Amino acid sequence: MRLDDWFLTAAERGNAATGIDRRHAEAGPTGNAWTTGNEVRPLVHGATYFAALRSCVDSLTKGDSLYFTDWRGDPDERVDSSGTNISTVLASAAARGVNVNGLVWRSHWDRLAFSAAENRRLGAEIEAAGGCCLLDMRVRFGGSHHQKFVVLRHGPTGAGSDGSDGSDDVAFVGGIDLCHSRRDDERHLGDPQRQTMAAVYGKTPPWHDAQVAICGPAVGDLDYTFRERWLDPQPLARAPWRRIADRVRGTDVRARTLPDQPPDPPTVGTHAVQILRTYPKRLHPYPFAPDGERSIARAYRKALCRARALIYIEDQYLWSSHVVQAFASALRDQPGLRMVAVLPLHPDQDGKVARPPNDLGRLDALRVLRDAGGDRVAFYGLENSNGTPIYVHAKICVIDDVWASLGSDNVNRRSWTHDSELSCAILDERLDNREPTDPGGLGDGARHFARDLRLQLAREHLGRDSGDDADLVDPKQFFDVFAQHAADLDVWHARGEYNERPPGQLRRHVDVGLGLGPRLFARPLYRFVYDPDGRPWRMRRAGQY
Repeated sequence: MRLDDWFLTAAERGNAATGIDRRHAEAGPTGNAWTTGNEVRPLVHGATYFAALRSCVDSLTKGDSLYFTDWRGDPDERVDSSGTNISTVLASAAARGVNVNGLVWRSHWDRLAFSAAENRRLGAEIEAAGGCCLLDMRVRFGGSHHQKFVVLRHGPTGAGSDGSDGSDDVAFVGGIDLCHSRRDDERHLGDPQRQTMAAVYGKTPPWHDAQVAICGPAVGDLDYTFRERWLDPQPLARAPWRRIADRVRGTDVRARTLPDQPPDPPTVGTHAVQILRTYPKRLHPYPFAPDGERSIARAYRKALCRARALIYIEDQYLWSSHVVQAFASALRDQPGLRMVAVLPLHPDQDGKVARPPNDLGRLDALRVLRDAGGDRVAFYGLENSNGTPIYVHAKICVIDDVWASLGSDNVNRRSWTHDSELSCAILDERLDNREPTDPGGLGDGARHFARDLRLQLAREHLGRDSGDDADLVDPKQFFDVFAQHAADLDVWHARGEYNERPPGQLRRHVDVGLGLGPRLFARPLYRFVYDPDGRPWRMRRAGQY
């Protein structure tokens, strides 16, 4: 298998202005659009991620560096049962002399159910401890910075405080914000510090999410990605009222000088990693992406062309009939291809205005996929042992147990074109010898990381112990086992929850009907507010990314 069979080449990234690929000078003048020799570890659940993040941050000492981006940050969000909160973890590092630098989306008004006050307070507490945390509103109108990653570098030259060569540098990438509702675990009883959500999710909404910890050369690509945004000379906010408010509050609006970027960490594992981003086309362009970047969309579309056996996806939205055409094309072209999607059973917000655009975007997309794949396509939601729906916030895709992707991006037009996003695609050098050894039949061979990730998620959703997955390795059996478990739980509910509850969390996803009236007002809201398009006009007209 050639890595560029699955990964984008530097030219295919479609953004000649960025240096993320050229910095790999050993690969030639254009560079490789990926790194090899990484070690990637899945961190499923917010509680798992927060514990790992705290452990790594607490090990940083004076002269080390911490860079982070976030969509929402609640300073009082507890990272573990001790009561220590995220602000304390980051501010304590800054007070120890760690170079703590953050870019947090400035956010829209709290009265619109966003997080402007919380993000501002997190930044202020980090600044008071000696760090620098900027509120970044360099987005399209109605857009957001949705990237969620943290980079930890040891020492000003990449050498660890213990004299190591930087092999203990680490980065975290995924869908988990540093905020309320995220610290859930495999029991899915929810985070005691809740985010306001639809009533169906209860007082402590159960939350399913994932992050990865990355060691190795890919840490350098994530360090570079942070610096591209940090060094953007555009003002953090253009609206006059925001700039006046910053002056009145004394909000820091200047990016301080960062230490020179150290050499990339040495190779430590068997994983090739490609860093993928979304940046929109802006009136005031990003210097590192003047026409935007849509490498996430391009990577999906390329990988889906090689799908033959199974597309497994977990996604918060799975919207947009246009975006899912790439999945639909794969299903039409490959009669043996199956698709399993794990989605929220209900939108995160109630209301006669908020809910219909959510339902409409989902209905349109699922209709396209069902028309293309028929009974080879299955959609599921999750519920905990108490029968409370679990909100699926994860953004994960595994294709043929070869290519895996995990990040901040959802499968919708907003994530693929309009907001800033960051994801990583992973290919493992290690072949998995469990049958079938080559599910796609293209000679690529099943790979440990992708297959292990799919099976780990499946065991949780089916209520199984570690290692209990022999009937899940084969994609066809996997598809049938999921269908049977969901049917068993549906029947148990339909019969009045009589006798012992069947194991697992899987429920079949049931479409919600929308009348003509809701459709008429929801269509423009969905198109221009909930799922807007950030591509240049020529790309929109041509249907390109």
